[in-house]
Amino acid sequence: MLFRSEHQRLVNELKKGDEVVTQGGLLGRINEVGDNFIHLEVADGTEVKVQRAAVSVVMPKGTIKSV
Repeated sequence: MLFRSEHQRLVNELKKGDEVVTQGGLLGRINEVGDNFIHLEVADGTEVKVQRAAVSVVMPKGTIKSV
């Protein structure tokens, strides 16, 4: 479980190419990072816009391929 300051740091450090899991359980790769939202590719060519704060964890590179 992340504390508020740890979660804020995680959200602030998000970048294109990161593989993340959202609080809703979506696993995907970040294609674009905005001030409040990220574009998350969740399947080949399928992208959703998600609030940055909804990201709960950054996964190790290659996680998506191994799932």
